Amino acid sequence: MLPPRILRRVVLAPLVIVVTVFMLVTLPFWLIVTAAASLRLPPPQRRGLRFVWFGVAWLTLESAVLIACLWLWVAGGARRQERHYGLIRWFLTKVYAAAVRIFRLTVDVQEPEPTTEEQAARLTRPIIVLSRHAGPGDSFLLIYHLLVSYGRRPRIVMKAALQYDPSLDVVINRLPNAFVPRKSGQKQIIAEIERLASTMSNQDALVIFPEGGNFTPRRRGLAIRRLEEKGLAEEAQRARGMDHLLPPRPNGAIAAIDSCPTADVIFVAHTGLDDLVTLGDVWRKLPFSAHITAKWWRVPAAEVPGTREERIRWLYDHWERIDAWIGAQRRPVQGTGPTAERTG
Repeated sequence: MLPPRILRRVVLAPLVIVVTVFMLVTLPFWLIVTAAASLRLPPPQRRGLRFVWFGVAWLTLESAVLIACLWLWVAGGARRQERHYGLIRWFLTKVYAAAVRIFRLTVDVQEPEPTTEEQAARLTRPIIVLSRHAGPGDSFLLIYHLLVSYGRRPRIVMKAALQYDPSLDVVINRLPNAFVPRKSGQKQIIAEIERLASTMSNQDALVIFPEGGNFTPRRRGLAIRRLEEKGLAEEAQRARGMDHLLPPRPNGAIAAIDSCPTADVIFVAHTGLDDLVTLGDVWRKLPFSAHITAKWWRVPAAEVPGTREERIRWLYDHWERIDAWIGAQRRPVQGTGPTAERTG
């Protein structure tokens, strides 16, 4: 059970700062121990030093965010959203830079070249982002690109347990987002999506993961069975044809579109670190050089179908496109390396 907010503020937040100071003071010891433990491993498996460096960098940045949030609260700026978006932008930029240096992370984003009209519309309409759900880093990278590369202010419905992270707890609760308990019913989640979507301005972006969780063969089988039990034979058949994705749950996406009909819709696919779902996976399987490829498709608000049935078929159409794209990215092509165009 999640502790009350006051307890999280007076215990968890200071604890992060204490742990950060401890790690910084004892950093030479951890580096020596980790280096000694890695000597018997082949170079690709020597992840210990990288994890120590990244962990210390993360803790230091978390502590900086918490101190900045405290200063904003004392100075009366706790309700100033732009300052908090700026704080998140700074944090994600620093974490991304650390990941690039420590894990040799590269990210290629493929996006069709926009027309002049589409370019002008980018910051004149809100957007609803429907993204694939895969691995712990997908949300981070997606929010990073929305904030830094595209100048958007993301909104997202998240699991309440994420509030155990003190900096996330403080900053996100001061912005238009929603935390929902683990056992929340679909009505509560839909209500939060409608609340966030209905108040979006032209700079906002509502992020939704229609799959509801990371892909596993077991979850795929259960999802298909659930569709069959509901009598949704067409959806179940289409779900069987997708090898890399769970079938999308349409209610959240449809609720967002209904609540903000002027929003463009962006579909996001990404692949590269799909197998790194748990911390154990990250520790065992993280490659020496991490590479992620992403692709975005933008659908103008005027082209979004009008009825629920049309929207469900349209959602499955795009999910099949994402599934095919992931399959193509995973198939090696002789004589060529990964290519991608990067646009802002």
